[in-house]
Amino acid sequence: MTYIIKGSGLRIEDVVNVARHNEKVELDPEALERMKKCRAMLEEKIQAGEIMYGVNTGIGEFSEVVLNDEQVKDFQKYLIYNHAAGIGDPMPIEWVRAAMLGRINVHAHGNSGMRPVITQTLVEMLNKGVTPWVCTKGSVGACGDLAPMSQIALLMLGEGKAYFEGELYEGKVAFEKAGIEVPGLKARDGLATINGSNVLTAMSALFLYDANNWLKQAEIAAAMSLEALKANMKPYTEKLHAARGFSGAVRSAKAINKLVSGGDLKEQRIKCKVQDAYSMRSTPQVIGTAHDALAYARSQVEIELNGVGDNPVFFPDENLQLSGANFQGSPVALPMDMAGAAITMISVMSERRMNRLNNPALSVGLPAFLTKGAGMFSGLMLSQYTADMQIVEQRILSAPASIQSIPAAADQEDFVSMGMNTALKNNQILDNAYGVLGIEFMAAAQALDFRDYEFGRGVKKAREIIRRYVEFLDVDRPLYNDHNAMKDLVKRCEILEEVEKEVGSLE
Repeated sequence: MTYIIKGSGLRIEDVVNVARHNEKVELDPEALERMKKCRAMLEEKIQAGEIMYGVNTGIGEFSEVVLNDEQVKDFQKYLIYNHAAGIGDPMPIEWVRAAMLGRINVHAHGNSGMRPVITQTLVEMLNKGVTPWVCTKGSVGACGDLAPMSQIALLMLGEGKAYFEGELYEGKVAFEKAGIEVPGLKARDGLATINGSNVLTAMSALFLYDANNWLKQAEIAAAMSLEALKANMKPYTEKLHAARGFSGAVRSAKAINKLVSGGDLKEQRIKCKVQDAYSMRSTPQVIGTAHDALAYARSQVEIELNGVGDNPVFFPDENLQLSGANFQGSPVALPMDMAGAAITMISVMSERRMNRLNNPALSVGLPAFLTKGAGMFSGLMLSQYTADMQIVEQRILSAPASIQSIPAAADQEDFVSMGMNTALKNNQILDNAYGVLGIEFMAAAQALDFRDYEFGRGVKKAREIIRRYVEFLDVDRPLYNDHNAMKDLVKRCEILEEVEKEVGSLE
């Protein structure tokens, strides 16, 4: 299957398919015509000597410096050289591919003014598996992700480095092996390749896809813990949440009811308290809040994926060019800060349920620390320590980056989004979240093995999958293998996939 790039309609799932699963792409013919029309207008303006930012002027603090005809020829090359100023380890290939897809979609609007061959080269790179080597750090999220995008643009000069068929090559060699011609950079080409928040938006798109799957697994783990703790399931009645009106809470309550359906607890054959603690009773409200936060973040990310994030922006129908700040990453950075904090919040609640499973004063008859040999054995006591450490790190990382602007470029760029910091820390938050949730899953499965009543269909299936990888803790053993196995299990979504086969979608 091939994804047609039109400048509109690009969804997070499309980004995942192209970036992660190597789906082929094709530029829509109408988009190509728009790009040609815009380039023709730009070249007319150049011939007429019209002053245009980043075309025949310097950039940033040097925007008032007008370049002569000879300087214009080399300016794009030196622009890319100067901005390829990142640092650190290489980005994962899927981040770079996603950013390239996003940039192509910007170009497809026909408002960027570069030669179409630049965009067509990016398309070829995606389809032939040539992925630039890009440093992870260096962007401040305005004027776009200049440093990482410049490492992509170096390939247009036959420079930089790129992966091809699993090997890292010099850029020119990678192009030769893949059969791609080096297009070079002419007026406007370089800036049009780099001047948008495409990397942080790409990373955010991939994060939101994975975070949604994590939230669904948080509901599965919650359902297991609720069954093990003999929770009162009346607070999960959909009617209750519909009365308040938050769509995320309605969704979460519906999902958890699906998971416990068919079990003795749901059918009220098990005695329970009139009212449980908040970590049991308010799970739909809390996970629902995260669903709503991620839904808003998704809406903003998809606007950015499909918008004209560039500077200047050209409008060929009006013979107009406007210089502004459509590269500013704040529209994505702020909601994504919230999305990261939402994952931390759900992790905190997960640990609180795990604590109740361990604590004999709170666990409704379960043995202390879920072991039959308390005193001689410590059971899952230390698993809670491991969860707690990860949550503290999540809390530190949940401080918003979008308020951390540091002025740059002689105060010409005196407010920047720091959206790349948001995207980077969100991935660390989610990595910890896999571990925290894996520990709740492990504890809930251990607790269910001490109960002798019928569980819901979804809960039974989840426990079955967990037992394929982690045995019941009969006597103490080193737990790091179990923790890592559970973290990996959550990350690859096997529990989610098998449970949804059993009970249907949890969306």
